[in-house]
Amino acid sequence: MQHVSMHEAISFDTIQNTRDLGAYQAADGRRIQARRLLRGANPGLASVADIAKLKSYQLDLVLDFRSEGEKQAAEAPFAAAFAWIADPVMVGNLSQETLLPLLRNGSAEHSRQFMLDFYRAFPVNYQAQFGRFLRLAEQGKTMLYHCTAGKDRTGFASALLLSALDVERATIVADYLESNRNNASAKVLAQLFKADLAPEIMRPLLNVEAAYLEAALTVIDEEYGGMPHYLRQVLDVDVERIRRNYLV
Repeated sequence: MQHVSMHEAISFDTIQNTRDLGAYQAADGRRIQARRLLRGANPGLASVADIAKLKSYQLDLVLDFRSEGEKQAAEAPFAAAFAWIADPVMVGNLSQETLLPLLRNGSAEHSRQFMLDFYRAFPVNYQAQFGRFLRLAEQGKTMLYHCTAGKDRTGFASALLLSALDVERATIVADYLESNRNNASAKVLAQLFKADLAPEIMRPLLNVEAAYLEAALTVIDEEYGGMPHYLRQVLDVDVERIRRNYLV
């Protein structure tokens, strides 16, 4: 049976793959408050109307997981409108110079393996960044957090946050897979790599697969004693406080 999400993407002129985590249910029956936690693709090129719509959420901050190389000068109006905090998660070298030879000489399976390795690095190499992200939730911030396409770094961050909020894993994976419906990364990457690459080689990079997120979650289970231990002991996060902040 096909998963039908209750979380439609928020409609913007120029911002893609953005949705509200509100209404997901925790194990105790409470639900996440609406309009408090937004996940998305890069909002930096937002239109005037998009900025006005985001302003209506009364965001305390916007958290950006992108590296400097992913940013553009044209994002200045957005930067002036919000408290926009950069905390880059730079998995491997995603520069065009590095990726293009790999893609040109590779196969679909190479691309898929690249993504699996990419995800396995998240819980090991980026504990500081994801810990800081969750401490913003500890503080009860109303926020939008994002990367470029809103699917990988943002997807893993969402899995941690929803886990801290005691949402079941099947729901977390279903939310993650919503990026395939809402995702504009094909456009983003097509612009980035103005190259004639075979669709089957690009597809594993453009889409999300449950196996990608599961690769990261398996590292947490096998190397760090499971998600509750990882959140509380490795990232040193007060999950009870996060739940008090957002569950109603």
